[in-house]
Amino acid sequence: MHDWQKLVRQKLEGIALQHDDAAQVVEELAAHLEEDYQYSLAAGAPEQLAIRHALQHVTDWHDLKSKIESSRKKELPMNKRVSQFWFPAFLTILLSMTFLMVIQEIGPKPWTSSAGGPAWGALRAPGFRVRMMPVAMVYLSWLLTLPFIGALGAYLATRAGGRPAAVFSSVAFPVFPYLAFFIIGLPIAAILDDHVAHNIMLPAFFIGFGAWVLLPAIALLAGGLPVHYFSGRKVST
Repeated sequence: MHDWQKLVRQKLEGIALQHDDAAQVVEELAAHLEEDYQYSLAAGAPEQLAIRHALQHVTDWHDLKSKIESSRKKELPMNKRVSQFWFPAFLTILLSMTFLMVIQEIGPKPWTSSAGGPAWGALRAPGFRVRMMPVAMVYLSWLLTLPFIGALGAYLATRAGGRPAAVFSSVAFPVFPYLAFFIIGLPIAAILDDHVAHNIMLPAFFIGFGAWVLLPAIALLAGGLPVHYFSGRKVST
């Protein structure tokens, strides 16, 4: 049996890849050569002819090595971004939204709070618009699950070698849609829609921001920060 891995390692000696990546390339290329070699033998070709037939697929090993190095350098940054940020981020937002929907369906009921007393209530005198009382709905049971979700996201991002900015961004990713709504969506709606502008009060903005952005972010980071710290120490050692 021909040692194709030894041959490939000799031909690709000095390839500019990490050890694990180089070993994977050698294994995959050797497997292809072995497959061609066995196919020729099965067709009745002598061993030396089968070897030459397999090696015909690689006419320039130096050029092949350069192409492999170039392709791997392009793939690695994308793979790192996926493992260090995108996968933990989408997992945290998926889990947080799933738990929120379950809690909304089966309970427990949220804690509600208003931003003011009668002065913020409905004003029904002629010539005045009806003003809505700002109310915040805080799902306490949902907030209790967020530290565990944040811890999972931080663990995955840290183990993948993510930097602190990427780790914390992936941990806090579930609050980004709410942040975008309060910072961008709500002001635009207030400007474009006259009805919204007269019925959404400034206290409602701060109450909603605290309930759907600030508190969830604190809960997520409360679970993510310790895990990132201890996981980072284990990786460094």
